[in-house]
Amino acid sequence: MIRKTLETDIPAVMAIYDAARAFMRAHGNATQWPEGTPSAEQLAADIAAGGSYVCEVDGRVVATFAFLPGPDECYDVIEDGQWHSDTPYAVLHRVASDGTAHGIAAAMFAFAKERADHLRIDTHQDNLPMQGASIKAGFERAGVVYVSDGTPRVAFDWLREV
Repeated sequence: MIRKTLETDIPAVMAIYDAARAFMRAHGNATQWPEGTPSAEQLAADIAAGGSYVCEVDGRVVATFAFLPGPDECYDVIEDGQWHSDTPYAVLHRVASDGTAHGIAAAMFAFAKERADHLRIDTHQDNLPMQGASIKAGFERAGVVYVSDGTPRVAFDWLREV
């Protein structure tokens, strides 16, 4: 089940970020989320914007993501490629799982695809699991964008077929 994040979910979501950070470190992605990133303040902002979601399995929060309307300033400039469309889009950010449930990325992507015709997502060049999940879900590599701290990310987008 996917639902909006509640303020009471913040401790569970922060623990999920910790688990995801540890997974990334153990699988060759040592720099994507420095300690304390994503922050509780960012999570609170996502909740306030109405764009933070959690995935529950058997009543337990096992994953989280932000699903927000664009535009996103990080996507204003793209290098080494181009977006596949300039139509209005929604973004997926801060995707994380505690690793206890399978199929979470597919469920999250399906949820977003039911609610938007154009999606954008980015991830660190070393985050091969997220790159693979994005491609498996029908996203196409668009190029390289730079996030707020100035570091590059591999960017993908998905468009509903008409």
